[in-house]
Amino acid sequence: MNAEVVKYFSVIGEATWQTLIMVFFSTIFGLLLGLPLGIFLCTSDPSTGLKPRKVMYQILSIIINILRAIPFVILVILLFPFTRAILHTAIGTKASVVPLTIAAAPFVARVIESSLKEVDPGVIQAARSMGSTNPQIIFKVLLPEALPSIINGITLTIINLIGYSAMAGTVGGGGLGDVAIRYGYQRYRVEYMLGAVAIILILVEVIQLIGTKVANSMQAKR
Repeated sequence: MNAEVVKYFSVIGEATWQTLIMVFFSTIFGLLLGLPLGIFLCTSDPSTGLKPRKVMYQILSIIINILRAIPFVILVILLFPFTRAILHTAIGTKASVVPLTIAAAPFVARVIESSLKEVDPGVIQAARSMGSTNPQIIFKVLLPEALPSIINGITLTIINLIGYSAMAGTVGGGGLGDVAIRYGYQRYRVEYMLGAVAIILILVEVIQLIGTKVANSMQAKR
């Protein structure tokens, strides 16, 4: 096989693996941070929450809105000192997980909040009339009922993270975005640009198909 072809597949393959690592770990950490935040937002809502906390809800809501409003590339730069402090580097695949997680967590929080608020209030009232506590209502009623919607939201989150991971490549984050910039743009190698874009599109399509199938399956079993 031609050496140039071998190099091409080696570069694209490594970049794809880096992208998958970034998206996987940032999704996990984003869920770990976003899930409790989303539950808190839902339960503390002053108008519909199980345990309204108006001031805390408003403060947290403002913080989440601010984080969601910051463009990702700017967020990466703003988090350079924090990333360097905890990982001793601000560039590379591992470092990119930090800003990706910070970008994902507020999005996940809103997804969880919105999904939980879609649950029929009658179901909640029925659970409360049977003596269920707030934690029981959250974990045995709200989350199970909202699961299909949550899965769809997580699918959208992962797709957004794939796009964010490509942007992380513009500031030394590695992955397919880095290949598209370094090889496709700076060295005028169109085949690298097209390869990176094609794999990103494939990843998005696969994730969307899997997420939709899982959500539909859960909806059918309810």
